[in-house]
Parts: sequence; C-alpha cells; structure tokens
Amino acid sequence: MSATERWDVVLRVTEGPLAARGPIVLRGPVVRIGANPGPGGFKLAGYRGLDARQAVITAYDGGSVAVAPVGGNQVRVAPHPNVQWKDIEPLSRPEYLSKGCAVHLGPVGRGATLEFLRSERLGVWTGGQLGSEAAAVDAVEVRKDRPSAPMVVQQATAVRKTRSLVASTVPIWFVGCFGLMAAMASSIILATVLFVRQDIDTLGPKGMGEEYYLSVSVDRERLERLPEGIKNGLQRGFLLWMMEDNAARARRPTLREPTFWDQELFDFVQMSTIQHSEAFAFYRTLDNVRKEYAVVVTELRKAGLPEVFAGIPHRESRYRADRQSVACAKGWWQFMPEVAVQVQKRHGVDMKVSGCKFSDMPNAPLWTPSALTPPRDVMNTGEYMYQEKCRIPESNGCQVDLRTDLELSTRAAIALLKEAIDDPVIAKSGAAVQIAIASHNGGYADGRFGVAKSTNLLPAFKRWSDGKSEKEQALFVGSNILCANEEGPDMFCGSVLHAQTQHYVYPIVAAHLLAACYYGKNYADEIEAFKPWRDHAIGGYCKDFEVPDAATVRNK
Repeated sequence: MSATERWDVVLRVTEGPLAARGPIVLRGPVVRIGANPGPGGFKLAGYRGLDARQAVITAYDGGSVAVAPVGGNQVRVAPHPNVQWKDIEPLSRPEYLSKGCAVHLGPVGRGATLEFLRSERLGVWTGGQLGSEAAAVDAVEVRKDRPSAPMVVQQATAVRKTRSLVASTVPIWFVGCFGLMAAMASSIILATVLFVRQDIDTLGPKGMGEEYYLSVSVDRERLERLPEGIKNGLQRGFLLWMMEDNAARARRPTLREPTFWDQELFDFVQMSTIQHSEAFAFYRTLDNVRKEYAVVVTELRKAGLPEVFAGIPHRESRYRADRQSVACAKGWWQFMPEVAVQVQKRHGVDMKVSGCKFSDMPNAPLWTPSALTPPRDVMNTGEYMYQEKCRIPESNGCQVDLRTDLELSTRAAIALLKEAIDDPVIAKSGAAVQIAIASHNGGYADGRFGVAKSTNLLPAFKRWSDGKSEKEQALFVGSNILCANEEGPDMFCGSVLHAQTQHYVYPIVAAHLLAACYYGKNYADEIEAFKPWRDHAIGGYCKDFEVPDAATVRNK
C-alpha cells in the first residue's frame, strides 16, 4: 500500500476562553475548526459568531499548510494578529500559511483569532494506519468539550523536526499570508483583491455545499456589499412571506415597512438565503421533493396559513418520511409519539401511533402513547427513551405509525400551527409567523396539559415581552438569537429560547424564499401549486437571483 506523511498543525488562540492553553497541537492532515466541528475537529467553545464548521486547515506536508472557509463562512488571514480585521477581506479560496500568520474566524468583533505557529511531521500513513516516529508522549491536553477525556498530544523529542513554510514550495498563484501584508500597504493590490471578491455579490450556486444549513453567522459587511437588486429582492421576499401576514394578523399596516421589522431576524434570513443559494446540494434536494412540497403548500393554502410553513418539513426531515430522530420524533414533520394522541383528541386528525416495540426489551408488551404531550425532560424520562436514545426501532418500530403519511401529518401540523398563530397574544405581537414556526420546535403551550415548559413559545413570549412596547414585541425572535449556533454552550446563552429554537426560524424562511424562486422558474407549468410563484421567479423578488434551471441541478 502507498504511504504518505502526516503533518500536525500547531496553533495558539490569542484571546478568549482558550487563550490560556498556549500552543495546541491538532491532528492533521485535515483539521476542521468551528463551534461544533465533529470528531477530531478543533472545537472553539464559548466564541460567538462561529458556524459548526467555520474553516478547514490542511497540512499534507510541512511546506504547504493552507486554510480555507467552509461554505460562505468568514475567514480572514493576516501576517500577524495585531491588525484591524475590518480592513481585511474574507477569503474566497484557500490561503497558504507561514509561521506567525493570524487567522480570524467569524465576523469582525466576534469569533476567534488563531496564530499559526508551525506544522509538525508526526509519521507516515500506511493503508490508513499511522506509523509514528514520535519518541515519547510529552503532554496531555484536556479537551474543553469533554473535560473527562484527555487528548494525547504526541511530541517527538529527538526524531521529529519542525519545518516552517518555505516560499519556494508554494504555488506562484498563491500569495500566502505575506501577500496580505503587501495588500494592506498597497492600494493597487487591495483593489485587485476586492475585484476578485466581487463574485460573492451574487445569489446563486457556486459549489455542491450542503443540503441544509442549520445556523449561520451574520456578516453585515457582506450584506452591505450586495448589489441593490439583490438587497431589494431579499427585502421583498421577506415582506411577501413573513411581514404581510404579520401585519394582517396584528392589524398593524406599519409592519409592512422595514423600519418596523425585526432587523436581527431579517439579517439572519438574508445570510441564510445567501448560504443556501450557493449550494447545488440544496437545490438538488428541492428538486427531489417538489411533489411533496406542492402537497404541503396546497394544504396550507386551503387552511389559510402562511405558505412559508412549507419550509418546516424541509428543515425537519428534508421531506423524507422515514427519518427518525434520537428522541423518537418521526416522519415528514418529525412529530413525537404523543402528538398523535393530541391531534386525535383535540383536532380529530386520525394520525395514529400504536403497537410500538422497544429494541432493548423485545419481549415486553407493545407500547402505545397515551399522554397529550411529551414529558418535560423527554431524553431522560420519556417511556420510549433509554440512555438518551430512542428505544423504538427506526424501521417497522410500530404496528401503526401514520406520522409517515404526508397528508395526515400535514393536517396534524396545520392544526397545531393554527393554535399558535391564532392565539390572540401571539397574533397581536407583530411576530406571529415566526413565533408559530418556532413553536413547531419549542412547543406552543404544554401547560394546558399539566406539563408546563418555560421554553414553550407562549410563556416565553409573555415573560420576555412584559413591559415592552408594541414595536419592541415584534422583535421577539431576533432579540433572542444569542447563542452562536443551535448547540450553544449552555443551551440558552441568556435567551428565553433554547439554542436550537433560536436558530430554527430563519433557515426555514430562507429555504422557502428560494424554493418559491426555484419551483416558480422550473415547475410552474407542470405543478399546479407552483403556478402562483411564476411571477416571483420571472419578474418578482427573484429576478436578480441566479436561480439554476432543473437540468443543471440534476446533472451536478
């Protein structure tokens, strides 16, 4: 088998909770960095404004260590940490690093700054296994995300050598971080960099990307750079799918004016729309589920509910019936088992769940839900949970499970969403649409069933809005996006909403905003539900967006 060297990366965090750790050795050749980068990644816990995977550093040899943004995330590189980051453009492609280079992840004023110290040769990969040259284990660093699990840092005392970046090993078409020093000193080079960066001022696919982005960081500098046509389109889309309905339900025409909008939420919607628009994978998912999306849109129209709610099952299951979560939520809308009982008894929707077996107790009597709502601490006290995992098998776990029936589960969702959006307190808030969307994640008002939950949307809104003016109440959702992503370090970060609920609404709005453009452009003649969207796609808010055609999406 072939063998290749493995290089580790040594970084130092210059400020914040991880600054005291000093040099940190990260296992190469690929290092993923972010708020929750996954196994083997460098987790920057406690830093605001970072995506789950903000950036990636590659070190396939000691002389060509490079950093690159993940998706549309902000990554800046400078010759040293003592710079004005606002004067440095975010990267649009990989940038080589040399000793002492500084890397800022996230928006200016937030995020984290890292200093690249060196790369270290650890050994050789042979058939996927490392033959280490390290002579000894010199240090153990405690992982901040799991204090009980030490991470061994191997350092060669005699054999391993450290190599700095050698200029001659870098391809000529990369200027490296030393090129940024010249860029800061030369207006000509800076102008060139700005010219190269113009490609971000579009709203269209640039690569495969992800099916869905659960959270984003707001880059207001980037939003300011958007062309007026795109800015106007995003504004008109937000008005159409959100604020028109909010204004009507609150009986406040002023809510149609951007001055009265939840600007924080709107900014997150804009950034999420940009992020999703850049991914062919996102459009491919839309193309694959167009018929199911049309079914949900049709049912929402019949019920007189906002069409933007069709984005909820796209977030929950990507419109896949067989998906089951770790907490036993299942189906298109990811309903918990108890929801079947609630919609049957309260709304006459016959979405049954019964005769469920438990994988850890194959001989136990079959289980059927009887409560109207899940318990307060479902992960630990749910009858169908064991060691924080669902006991019901994902495939054929229940004799009857109509959560996987698209029409029935959509009727159930409509009944529950109507409870929230028609609530007089919520309707009057000026934020009824976004609060109703959030209620699908955080719950509406389970206190009615004897299980009071402070994170349900009605009690959370009442608690937060007490003493606030009418105008302030419309800012509820945006004002409570305080965690950097949906896995905030303490799950709330000072908000009245759970971290996941904080980041739940805006990707749904963004996905639907683009879905209407894509379906209106490609399927208005083929699918009846999409005919009203043709005008949006051709001459409406989508006209300055680079919405791909279906043939291009399918061939990617």
